[in-house]
Amino acid sequence: MNTRAIGPDLLRQLPPPLPAERIVALNQPKADLHTTRTYEWNGWSFDVPPGVFLPGETSRMVHERILDGRIETRGLRYGAMGAGLGVEAVAAGVRGAREIYAMDVHATSVATAARHYARLVGPQEGTAFLPAAGDLFDGLPPGARLDVVTFNPPAVSQAVSEDPDVVRNTCVGSSLLARFFTQLAERELLAPDGVAYVIASNTADLRRIVQDAQDRGFAPRVDSVRDWRDGVLTFLFAFTRGGRA
Repeated sequence: MNTRAIGPDLLRQLPPPLPAERIVALNQPKADLHTTRTYEWNGWSFDVPPGVFLPGETSRMVHERILDGRIETRGLRYGAMGAGLGVEAVAAGVRGAREIYAMDVHATSVATAARHYARLVGPQEGTAFLPAAGDLFDGLPPGARLDVVTFNPPAVSQAVSEDPDVVRNTCVGSSLLARFFTQLAERELLAPDGVAYVIASNTADLRRIVQDAQDRGFAPRVDSVRDWRDGVLTFLFAFTRGGRA
């Protein structure tokens, strides 16, 4: 596809969701979710309490870009939506972000992210770590403004489990992104030159997600696309206010 396409041209090029049975097969939850596990990345070790999810390959696409600066956070106010273990927060801390908001609807995940940040980064002059538990942006203090936001949302379009922990991390669907963009716009949370990065695959309704963002005044562009060679295409979108994209 033409990754420089915008507006209607971009929407036309986005693939529809995969067949429902394929989506369900690809997103079967692991049986160890409610156990204590460990995770290692970039030489860092993380303990994973029950109910907190292990990052997958799509999450690592975001982690790598924060750490190497392709998603720049140095000196900026950064919001890690769906903070989980805290890998994004740790990477942004190492990078030298000005403020780091670790946001997650799951309070245990926020506490886990805070603990890992304290151990792997710790206090740094010029950097503030700010845990923010709540639904989407509900945990942010009044007046907060973000230069960069990243979100790997649970946008899978088919129900893959009845376990509420699996649902909140995997298959809430595109309606969550509609609320995400509504809050960004109505609360003016994104700085004028800010960027919201959202990663989603064709296991989700990509056209609906992008259309909802455009309806709320955001201009999308495709930052990158990864073909996993199994029918899944993962898109990293960058959304800006107005016509900056």
